[in-house]
Amino acid sequence: MACTVGPEPLGDGGGSERPKWDNKLQYLLSCIGFAVGLGNIWRFPYLCQTYGGGAFLIPYLIALVFEGIPLFYVELAIGQRLRRGSIGVWTAISPYLGGVGLGCVTVSFLVSLYYNTVLTWVLWYFLNSFQSPLPWSSCPLDVNRTGRFEAECQASSTVSYFWYRQTLNITADISDSGSIQGRLLACLAASWAVVYLCVIRGIESTGKAIYFTALFPYLVLTIFLIRGLTLPGAVEGLIYLFTPDILQNPRVWLDAATQIFFSLSLAFGGHIAFASYNPPRNNCEKDAVTIALVNSMTSLYASIAVFSVLGFKAGELSTEHGLQTMPTNHLLFPEGHEVECPEVHVHPQPKCDLVSAGGGDVSGTGLAFIIFTEAILHMPGAPGWAVLFFGMLFTLGLSSMFGNMESIITPLLDMGLTHRSIPKEVLTGLACLLCFLSAICFTLQSGNYWLEVFDNYAAPLNLIIFAFLEVIGVAYVYGLQRFSDDIVCMTGRRPSLYWRVTWKVVSPLLLLTIFVAYIAVLVWTPLSYRAWNTQYDKATPKVEQPLQVLGGSWQNTIPRALGPHLTAPTLERLSPEPETSG
Repeated sequence: MACTVGPEPLGDGGGSERPKWDNKLQYLLSCIGFAVGLGNIWRFPYLCQTYGGGAFLIPYLIALVFEGIPLFYVELAIGQRLRRGSIGVWTAISPYLGGVGLGCVTVSFLVSLYYNTVLTWVLWYFLNSFQSPLPWSSCPLDVNRTGRFEAECQASSTVSYFWYRQTLNITADISDSGSIQGRLLACLAASWAVVYLCVIRGIESTGKAIYFTALFPYLVLTIFLIRGLTLPGAVEGLIYLFTPDILQNPRVWLDAATQIFFSLSLAFGGHIAFASYNPPRNNCEKDAVTIALVNSMTSLYASIAVFSVLGFKAGELSTEHGLQTMPTNHLLFPEGHEVECPEVHVHPQPKCDLVSAGGGDVSGTGLAFIIFTEAILHMPGAPGWAVLFFGMLFTLGLSSMFGNMESIITPLLDMGLTHRSIPKEVLTGLACLLCFLSAICFTLQSGNYWLEVFDNYAAPLNLIIFAFLEVIGVAYVYGLQRFSDDIVCMTGRRPSLYWRVTWKVVSPLLLLTIFVAYIAVLVWTPLSYRAWNTQYDKATPKVEQPLQVLGGSWQNTIPRALGPHLTAPTLERLSPEPETSG
């Protein structure tokens, strides 16, 4: 009988009955909240406009159909069938795969450290948004109070100065650790306290909080979308976003595949943990397709909202620079692409370059803390919009943290590492405390550099390997026939040919291709990172630095490269000339 196939499901590691979701909506919102994160807001729009908007959606959808959804289905089904966390699931399938579960827990721990640090920065901006005017709207007076403004601020921009100096107080390079910033340490403690209060009782507490943390970002996105579409320049921003381009750059396929992979939070173990609390007869196939489509539609929805506002910012920029018409080509672009300017100027203009106002970053923290914050300054009622924006980012990240912490705590509970007399609240508290203490290094003045290292190389390559081992473990170790029988037991019908072919052939080959391509990018990318330059002109607030500055002992511990767009051929600080694109 199909329902008896496979290892026997387990309850909680402590011997008590396994918790259950109060209703199906709680589970769906938790999975959506874990999948939909900050990357949907600041990474997908960047990739979409970088590779020509509508054209990028072609490889993106291909990766979604043949890589994302099949892998997502595997995680939901195996977690629901075996009712264990990541370590328990893969150990049950084969003792030799137990390391995959342990690796998922380790990566979730590392990601939680820097992910919640980003929420620390968001919280700092959120608290500073309750001021009028906003603190990043003008340069502060110099330390001597002579009536002059800070030279460093005047040489860059108010938003860049507030981010790099007043928030991070960043050092010149990664070798100078600097001191712990008290304001960031306090916000880090507050962020971890919020996370602990939400995950204190596992899904019993996160299931209540998820109603707000998962739905509030959609409300704010809708508000920004409505407001953005009514702003001048919004149409030009959307036209640029969705203007198709020929897919000549092979990197677009790698970026599309990895975006799908990380956007769905695959191989972290969080979805396995969430699914383990489902009833045995839940239709996990329908859940996998629904959640994956909602995640992708959210990325597209966020892109429209973001680019409508950034189109408005580009119009304001042209007005500030004295252009008679707004630049309509290359309004928003990756690092180093210039805006085409009309030949007629109202007054002499040294260079029409959106990078000079945005600090060079149109994805990640550059989009959230520099470009978008400057766009908010030009909107009537700026403090209110800032509160909404950073409140949205905080709740968006908080939902993802629920999944990250569940990836850590659920396997530990299943393994029965603690005595039954020790309540779950204590284990959760110890996990959060350990994460907080480990993340203090990110509150140093050089913390932003280390966070960038972690973000780029602590997880991506490991997760690709884990996902490959997961699909191989299910299709070839556990057995596709055996797994199909389990699917019949849970959903009442056998997987179609599409599922069987993708699990057996297509997904493993795609993951192997991504792995090889990713390794090739690392090998051919010079060791470098981007450092804040205290002697810069307005267009280049950061310069490229070689990572070898760390010294020989650190070279063995830092990953191979820090950024595919950066080059640093020598050990000297590079010239502060803005990058240009051929």
